[in-house]
Amino acid sequence: MTTAAAPEGQRGDDRAVRAGDDRGGPRAALSGLTTRGRSFLAAGIAAAACAFVLGQGDLLRVGLLLAVLPLVCAAVLYRTRYQVAGSRRLSPHRVPVGSEARVHLRMENVSRLPTGLLMLQDHVPYMLGPRPRFVLDRVEAGGRREVSYRVRSDLRGRFPLGPLQLRLTDPFGMCELTRSFSAYDTLTVVPRTEPLPPVKLAGEAAGYGDGRQRSLALAGDDDIIPRAYRHGDDLRRVHWRSTARYGELMVRREEQPQRPRCTVLLDTRRIAFQGAGPDSAFEWAVSGAASALVHMLERGFAVRLLTDTGSAVPGEGAEGFAGSSQDAAEAAGLMMDTLAVVDHSDGAGLSRAYDVLRGGNEGLLVAFVGDIDEEQAALAARMRRRSGAAVAFVLDSGTWLTGGAVSGAVEERLRQLREAGWTALAVPPGARLAELWQQAGGMWVDGPAGDFSGGRS
Repeated sequence: MTTAAAPEGQRGDDRAVRAGDDRGGPRAALSGLTTRGRSFLAAGIAAAACAFVLGQGDLLRVGLLLAVLPLVCAAVLYRTRYQVAGSRRLSPHRVPVGSEARVHLRMENVSRLPTGLLMLQDHVPYMLGPRPRFVLDRVEAGGRREVSYRVRSDLRGRFPLGPLQLRLTDPFGMCELTRSFSAYDTLTVVPRTEPLPPVKLAGEAAGYGDGRQRSLALAGDDDIIPRAYRHGDDLRRVHWRSTARYGELMVRREEQPQRPRCTVLLDTRRIAFQGAGPDSAFEWAVSGAASALVHMLERGFAVRLLTDTGSAVPGEGAEGFAGSSQDAAEAAGLMMDTLAVVDHSDGAGLSRAYDVLRGGNEGLLVAFVGDIDEEQAALAARMRRRSGAAVAFVLDSGTWLTGGAVSGAVEERLRQLREAGWTALAVPPGARLAELWQQAGGMWVDGPAGDFSGGRS
C-alpha cells in the first residue's frame, strides 16, 4: 500500500489498498468471520459430530457443507486481488465554532476486477458527531463512487479526521475483512467572531476608518516634504501648493506607507477564569480577541496577538507584528489557528506580557483579561504607558458562574485602570462584544480629548 501526500486539512489520499492484503495471513481471514459465519461453522461441526456418533451419513454431509461454506467464503475473500484507492477532501478546512464543514470521500476501483459489497467508515472524534458509515454496491473495474458527510463542533480545537476504514464482505455475509487507509485530515475549529461597528476608539484617530488609504497620508497635506521636479516625474505627483510657494515645479516625495499598530492581549491564566464550556468567561474572552483581531486587520492595522505567557503571533516582521498588507490574510489565519487551540496557562501574572510591551510605543492595545488583583491591575496600569492608547474588557468570572452583578472589587480595578488612562469596561455574563465596543468608543468621545502618537509599522 502506498500513500500520496496532500496538504494537511485539505485533501488526504490513499492509493492501492488491496483486498487480498497478506497482513495477518489466513488467521486474519478466519478472525474476520461474522456472527453468521461463526454460527454456520459451529453448526456444521456440531452436525458432523452428531452424525459420526449416530452413524448418519446424510447428516454428516449437511454438517460438512455448513462448516465448509464460511471457510470457503473467507478463503475467496482473502485471495481477492482487486485494489481500491480512496481520497478525502475537506471543505472548508477551517470553520468557526457552530458552523459545518463537509467531508467528501471518493473510492476508486483501480483493479481489473469488479468489487463486491464495500462498507466505508471514517474515524471522527465524538465532538464532531457520530462516525459516518456508507455501503457501496458493486464497483466496476475502473469505476468510482463519491459520498459525503457533514461535521460540526461547538468546541474550538483541531480535530483529526480519519483514517478511513474499508470493510469487504462476501455475498453470503460470512466473512468481513477490514482494511485501513493511512491518510487523515485535520479540521480546525476557530472561535466564533462577531462583526464590530466602525467606532473610533482611543488612539484610533490616525489611520482608523479608512484603513490603508488613510495611512498613506497620516501626516496630512501640510506636512508633506516636497522636492524639485525632475525629468520623468509623474505629473500627478505635482504638489501645487508648494509650487506656488517656491515659484518652481515641486513634486511629492515617495514615502513608504506606514500602518498603525494594534496589539490584542489575551489573558489565559487559569487562576483568572472560573468555569468551563462554550458559555464560560474564558471562551468569551477568546472569541472577543478573535473578533478584535479580524476587525483591526480589516481596518488596515498591523496586528499581533499577545498572551500573558509573553508569546506573540505571528512572531515575524518588526517586533512580531504582521508585516505588509499582502500577508494580512495569512497572519489572520495563523492567529485564528492559535486561538483555536489556546488553553489556560499556569502563570500567576501578566509580567511576561509586560516585558514584551516594554520595547516602546506599541500603538493601540486591546486587552481581554479575567480576574485581576491589585498587583496585576497596577502592572496593567504600567502597560498603558507602553502603548499609544489602551482598551480593556475585564471579565469577572465569578459573576459568569452565578449570574449576579459585577462585584465591588471589579469596580475598584476598573477605576484603577481608568485612572491610569485605560478605557476599561466590565463584561457582564452573556454580553455582546459589539455593544461593548460601541460603548468603549462612546466613553472616549465623551471623555477628555487627547492626541494619539501610537506606533507605526
